[in-house]
Amino acid sequence: MMTMSVAEIAEIVGGTAHQVDASALVNEVATDSRQVGPGSMFVAIRGANVDGHDFAASAVANGATAVLASRPLDAPCIVVGDPVLALGALAHWVREHKLKCKVIAITGSSGKTSTKDLLAQVLSSAGRTVAAVGSFNTEVGVPLTILQADEATEFLVLEMGMRGAGHLTYLTELAEPDIAAIVNIGTAHVGVVGTKEMVARAKGEIIASLPRAGFAILNGDDPLVMEQASRTAAQVVSCGEAPECDVRATDARVDGQARVSFTLSIGDANVPVTLQYHGRHFLSNALVAAGVAYSLGVDINTIAMALRAATPGSKWRMEVHQLPSGVTLVNDAYNANPESVRAAVDTLAAMAAGRRTWLILGEMRELGAGSGNEHESIGKYAAEQGIDELMCVGEGARPAYLSAKEFPSINANWVLDPPSAIKALADALMPGDVALIKASRGVGLEVVATALLEAGGP
Repeated sequence: MMTMSVAEIAEIVGGTAHQVDASALVNEVATDSRQVGPGSMFVAIRGANVDGHDFAASAVANGATAVLASRPLDAPCIVVGDPVLALGALAHWVREHKLKCKVIAITGSSGKTSTKDLLAQVLSSAGRTVAAVGSFNTEVGVPLTILQADEATEFLVLEMGMRGAGHLTYLTELAEPDIAAIVNIGTAHVGVVGTKEMVARAKGEIIASLPRAGFAILNGDDPLVMEQASRTAAQVVSCGEAPECDVRATDARVDGQARVSFTLSIGDANVPVTLQYHGRHFLSNALVAAGVAYSLGVDINTIAMALRAATPGSKWRMEVHQLPSGVTLVNDAYNANPESVRAAVDTLAAMAAGRRTWLILGEMRELGAGSGNEHESIGKYAAEQGIDELMCVGEGARPAYLSAKEFPSINANWVLDPPSAIKALADALMPGDVALIKASRGVGLEVVATALLEAGGP
């Protein structure tokens, strides 16, 4: 972050300095008091279960110069009406007045974090790059990422999540991206906005305000994504396996570890690429990353070299672990929707090569009234793809269990919660098994993966 004084920040966000030296300097912004260091500004956010104002004293004790707060505190602070909106206003001001870098925004129903990670590694080979950490994609995470950039930053890669209509409009107003990408449109968030078409409309907000000189990078294999093309004045770059795509993949194939190889084609140039990511579905993410990079002037050989070297950068996303017991554990517990679960199941089947396969499945959330049907469909899909063992965890995943148990080819079971899953797997997993853990973030199935890793297997 660029160093700013308390007085500058207060003026930008329309706040009032309270019990703080206006000339004191801020060189970092944090929302977790445990991550605060000398010179930081701690943003006190009131959440559903925790009020950040209660940790203001701890933040100051850890070295915070000031607290961005919604009320006067017995601590050095800048008082504003809403700390989250003030954080956004500060990030927007920095974006507009201080940054000279190219700003890229990425969204999608699934795979946006992996695409962001891939792109960050590609662009880092071409210039100084700042990218969102993990899934910093909210009205808090996006401003925090913007504020990590400085005058030397050449590329700023932002991930943008969507919780409803208008949300991406707000985030793009803060960030003013030069380039925006839509990775895909799926059923994630249907329970929030209503239908896949409404999800597409809300996701399409990310390209609506792009400048005419900008680029909209779209998944050319996804019709709902391509329908958004008419909403932008920017140049559209399509990425996919279809022959008409501007950035194309041909000859795609997977190896015994489900790593995809393909020929990357842009114009008349063709270069071979093999990804280190496990799963054919990462191909579309790589193509979107390539489309962004090429639009920024990075040559195809540099793009291909960086894609070949790229490794997963965010936790709990198709992490493959070989346990001492001989079990292969695939931890994909960060999030789940019907499309990503099917892709993960395909990867599991491809990796198994005759070994016994396990799908440990938790609830896919935010699917609305169709949730039961979607879970039933996943249970059926797992059976049809030849998965041997299905363990469904929690009430939300019960329909998948009920559906799968109708198929004699799969052994389906149901357990109440993650601790029950840990206990059951300790007795059931055998050397040589391949186990995939997949669920929406709120289910907390990552604890199952952690327990297996710490135990070294069953």
